[in-house]
Amino acid sequence: MTAPTGPAWLEGPPLEQAAGELVAGAGLGRVDSLSPLAGGGNNRTYRLAAGGRDILLKAYFRDPADPRDRLKAEFDFSRFAWDRGIRVIPEPLARDARNALGLYAFIHGRMLEPHEVTPARVDESLDFCIALNRGRHAPAVAALAAGLADGSEAYFSLTDHLAGVARRVARLGEIEGAGPINHEARAFVRGELGPAWERVTADVRAAIPDLGGDAPLPSEQRCLSPSDFGFHNAMLAGDGKLIFHDFEYAGWDDPGKTAGDFFCQPRLPVPPGLFEHFVGALVDSLGLPASHVRRARLLRGVYQVKWCCIMMNEFLPLGARRRRFALSEADAEARKVRQLAQARRGLGALTIEGNR
Repeated sequence: MTAPTGPAWLEGPPLEQAAGELVAGAGLGRVDSLSPLAGGGNNRTYRLAAGGRDILLKAYFRDPADPRDRLKAEFDFSRFAWDRGIRVIPEPLARDARNALGLYAFIHGRMLEPHEVTPARVDESLDFCIALNRGRHAPAVAALAAGLADGSEAYFSLTDHLAGVARRVARLGEIEGAGPINHEARAFVRGELGPAWERVTADVRAAIPDLGGDAPLPSEQRCLSPSDFGFHNAMLAGDGKLIFHDFEYAGWDDPGKTAGDFFCQPRLPVPPGLFEHFVGALVDSLGLPASHVRRARLLRGVYQVKWCCIMMNEFLPLGARRRRFALSEADAEARKVRQLAQARRGLGALTIEGNR
């Protein structure tokens, strides 16, 4: 059996040995084959055969500049959902915290095509969110959820949402490096992204008095969110149902951010005309005040800008290291070109609530 070289940061055994020990310790047999999969932008994934079945092995990115425990967030969230009977996710099988490895059931399926992002598929996604949060305040469910942390970059006041995205915009103001694409990126941030962010910020701040102030959301108005939520993190299984995956940013969050992530992710865009339907159904299912619909509209513009910033992570040192870990360095310049073009398109679709 041959396997790719393990992650450079992996302390202890090489990947093949660590995977074998994890599989054996979970009672899943012995590893017969291990092969890398393409497509991940943050981590490395492998198709592993053991005990007559296919298993997904995920090797999580770690970096001193990024303190997030991606393995813990994803595995704990998956275990919570699976233990509640939610079967539209891969079953979590085992984890190795020391080596940042996780095992999950392998999903045989494919990504949706853009034309397949239909209202019915949006409702499937909505059903998943609703199922995650059903009875979330009941004692038994609350006990299961008690160990789940807040989602990555979770904020519970509008001011904190603004501050979080403002930090991202500010980091992009520090893009370094020579070459035409870096120069073009700096010009985009100064001339287009920065001014757009100022308009969004002014719009949100002007709306705060109408919403009765900006106190942090109380715990009963927060939701459990897949966070990096969208059709880019879903597979169409053989039975025709969607399987949702990639929960390394998941946890307790603002429902408006959940909607913002779902409608702002660029890889498989959701028709914007479905935003009101999605938000209205989510707010109703969570038993939230009607003001949360307006709040979600405001946050939509905030997260459109945030996703533009995410698309430009290639230009920042940490984002570049994460992409090199998951992908390769050979295509780095071409990725910058693609990501900048995508950020321009995202900004072109910016929706400011005050213009409604």
